[in-house]
Amino acid sequence: MRLGLALGYWGRGPVPGHLDLATEAERLGYDSVWTAEAWGSDAFTPLSWIAARTSRIRLGTAIAQMAARTPAATAMHALTLDHLSGGRMMLGLGLSGPQVVEGWYGRPFPASPLTATREYVDVVRQVLRRQAPVTLDGRFHALPYRGADGTGLGRPLKPITHPLRADLPLLLGAEGPKNIAQTTRIADGWLPLYWSPTRPDVYRASLTELPEGFMIAPMARAQVCEDVTEGLLPVKAMLGFYIGGMGHAARNFHADLMARMGYEEEARRIQELFLAGRRQEAVLAVPDAFADEISLIGPRARIAERLDLWREGPVTDLLVTAPDPHTLRVLAELNS
Repeated sequence: MRLGLALGYWGRGPVPGHLDLATEAERLGYDSVWTAEAWGSDAFTPLSWIAARTSRIRLGTAIAQMAARTPAATAMHALTLDHLSGGRMMLGLGLSGPQVVEGWYGRPFPASPLTATREYVDVVRQVLRRQAPVTLDGRFHALPYRGADGTGLGRPLKPITHPLRADLPLLLGAEGPKNIAQTTRIADGWLPLYWSPTRPDVYRASLTELPEGFMIAPMARAQVCEDVTEGLLPVKAMLGFYIGGMGHAARNFHADLMARMGYEEEARRIQELFLAGRRQEAVLAVPDAFADEISLIGPRARIAERLDLWREGPVTDLLVTAPDPHTLRVLAELNS
């Protein structure tokens, strides 16, 4: 099981310690570093900054939002950064949800997420392979554009720049069972939002036929500390925000996932509290047990014991969000 560093996205501004964590992760032998985006900082610019200050560690987006860019534009970002980094780029993509897609990007959330994802990946693959001009008679992504409001002058094009790698790894962030199953067929890897090594049955039906070399790369908060309860608070804060605020009360993919993982009543309660403006109560309503099983928190010996559980399953890459170099170093030592 390889280790990666997940830096996420910025809050109010740039995070001063992110570059230091990335360079330390490379020094410790971590395989990869990942950036993200929500509705503030983008995923590719910080990754380019890190690429310029590192030489070996692989670079991934976990995730870049599909609604933010056309598939051709996303492919341009990926092939450009792959060249500049010497072939270290990995492209992680996700649909996001209706709240962000329609509220932030001003686009309709696709009526058929599976089809929209499949078409998006198809275009990206065509650009990276550069075997022929890119064409797709898609429901959501048509190249050339054939809409009634178009000029009719568009023509299929190949990228001017020759991609460095036609097989640049493409991973998808998927939560629903059908979306996960499709991911195993059309992508090179999967970026689970929550992964519990003690609940292998949650995803088993979607992972029945994994291609050789397929990456399963969940993110987990990690922190070496003496007080487990206190160490879990950032995990609970993240869960409270995602379960309660990242979606509508009637359509929240993160809450649905928590429900499938055995915490349906708790997920709905978190939503109710958060949407009522009682955010601190929503965070406190997150069960310690759930926060604990999807993270690596506590003294070194406890983390070592729990890390063994992660190695026993199908996880190929553990992407840790760690707040300090000491935690990165301990995990590197335990995983060596």
